[in-house]
Amino acid sequence: MTKQAALAGVRQYLDDGHFEQDLRRRVAFRSDSQDPAHASELPRYLLEEIQPLLQRLGFDCQLLANPEAGGPFLIATRLEDPALHTVLSYGHGDVVPGYAEQWRTGLNPWQLTLEGERWYGRGTADNKGQHSINLTALEQVLKARDGRLGFNLKLLFEMGEEAGSPGLRQLCQEQRELLRADVFIASDGPRLNQARPTLFLGSRGSAQFRLEVNTRDKGLHSGNWGGVMSNPGVVLANALASLVDQNGRIRCRELLPANIPDNVRAAIVDLEIQRESLGRPLDEHWGEPGLTLGERLFAWNTLEILAFSAGNPQKPVNAIPPRAVAFCQLRFVLGTPWQQLESLLRAHLDREGFSQVEIVMERCSPATRLDPDNPWVRFAKTSIAGSSAQRLALLPNLAGTLPNDIFAEVLGLPTLWIPHSYPGCSQHAPDEHLLLPVIREGLEIMTALFWDLGDLPRT
Repeated sequence: MTKQAALAGVRQYLDDGHFEQDLRRRVAFRSDSQDPAHASELPRYLLEEIQPLLQRLGFDCQLLANPEAGGPFLIATRLEDPALHTVLSYGHGDVVPGYAEQWRTGLNPWQLTLEGERWYGRGTADNKGQHSINLTALEQVLKARDGRLGFNLKLLFEMGEEAGSPGLRQLCQEQRELLRADVFIASDGPRLNQARPTLFLGSRGSAQFRLEVNTRDKGLHSGNWGGVMSNPGVVLANALASLVDQNGRIRCRELLPANIPDNVRAAIVDLEIQRESLGRPLDEHWGEPGLTLGERLFAWNTLEILAFSAGNPQKPVNAIPPRAVAFCQLRFVLGTPWQQLESLLRAHLDREGFSQVEIVMERCSPATRLDPDNPWVRFAKTSIAGSSAQRLALLPNLAGTLPNDIFAEVLGLPTLWIPHSYPGCSQHAPDEHLLLPVIREGLEIMTALFWDLGDLPRT
């Protein structure tokens, strides 16, 4: 059999409605990992939907309890020959809450609905649709190669990614030998845009923290006390302005990377990010001056104020509030001293005269980025270029954040992500959907990639 036979098979599987049936079953699982009421759906998705398919494809499956509180894990292994390359792949079957009341009339988050080229349903884009594409491609390659892949494959499914991946790091530490591989290849996140197949090599890190000013035990009448008692909202607003200016430029320069590597800069130039590239007009004058739009998005840091509260915004009263709090997030790239974030913030605020501002660190995910010149990157670029008529977009790292540091650092793997969604998919929002042309191209890309992996020389 040939690669063309495998590609014909995966196209037929889609055209005959079999892929739609698979995704329809999977969307119907209310596998919301943020709602304890749906906790029973998490193991059920793995045991009833994913494990039977993998066992039929020749995988040995282990369902593992979460070492922390949270959904279980499934590790599936298919070993053909120790001399062959071993690939580790990943997916998550949990989703965010459905928010059914917010969906457009005629749509249900737990029911796959097809309207033209849009396939609606919770999890279609994140991540059930994406790992369904990969599983379908894998099955068609196995059929075309008469039951063999030509490489070893290990799959890791989690059911808590939307809750922060509790237990994933510890599980990978404990199962490092079981998960040993040569390369990590998976699908999550969006493409650069719907027209361009995309390969990204890591993700920006994310650090969330609170800044608080706690001045007194109660509010004070603004007429009787205004002008002689400090206002925590004013203090905190000015402290925030000392960190980031009115145009989004980070003023605390210790929170930035030293530079942008030349091969990262070259990859971003090839993306050709313009004002209209991402589906809505970009703010051209926002962020770090002197950088292109693409460099600001993929190769630099941003400090975002996610929420700010002082007093009662729903029902303001004529009182100086006793407390103010801001929820902040630093999105950062490789080369940022994130381990010292708290001490750097403390030193900056003290230097600027805001010693009364308290810092409360919350959670942090490190940044990762595989070298664009890595041989596995060249392999994937060649494979995708041979299976898609569209020009590949190579992102040095995703602008968002994934638990990629666990695969890159704990397991020590080169990491390749090939997403099958696009920025306008309404991920995590009402009316989440996949696009049929992206589904079709994703199936072809992954089928060709799995086939090409099987043609690699033995290790």
